[in-house]
Amino acid sequence: MKPKYLESPPNQRDRWMVSYVDVLTILLIFFMVGAARSLEVPPVRAVAPAPSSPAPPEPDRGRANLVRAQELLRRRGLEPKLEARGLVISMPQVVLFSSGDDSVSPRALPTIARIADVLRDIPNRVRLIGHADTVPIHNRRFGNNWELSMARSRKILALLAGRYAVPESRLSVASYGPYRPAAPNDTSDGRASNRRVEIVILDETQPENPQVE
Repeated sequence: MKPKYLESPPNQRDRWMVSYVDVLTILLIFFMVGAARSLEVPPVRAVAPAPSSPAPPEPDRGRANLVRAQELLRRRGLEPKLEARGLVISMPQVVLFSSGDDSVSPRALPTIARIADVLRDIPNRVRLIGHADTVPIHNRRFGNNWELSMARSRKILALLAGRYAVPESRLSVASYGPYRPAAPNDTSDGRASNRRVEIVILDETQPENPQVE
């Protein structure tokens, strides 16, 4: 029996195992940390979106209708004018009416029919505006040029709606008598230019204004 001072302390043989396991654990942690860093996903940087160029403006449908109507009327031998208020077809009195009368002349019907063909093809509203010269008129039917001009506008409206099937809901009338001349009234040619009915295909993009035709 060995003396106690020569005996090994209990579990003394396994102490080196503890140190060895500690080293392995540290190494394992080290390699795991290294592997984890290599697998890290780089942070995504927020990229500001490139400024988008503004979309080209769509062509205005109301104005496009006027341009299309102008081309169709020109093909039919008419010369409408594109103005701020809309597309204007000016019909002289000598073509439409006898002097001092509001009965539509039969020779004007083919021209009105060609205009009605185009009016039915577009949705825009239409205003019929009577004009006169400054020569006073007074007969049993009309007390002044304003009344005559209004009566002529109404006759064209009735013709477009009744005979040529242009929707009456799109039509309106106005009269300016001698107060919006197209030419000076001091010559016979100027007065003839002022005696007219304008068929105005209105620009639907313009605000409704009762003061403006």
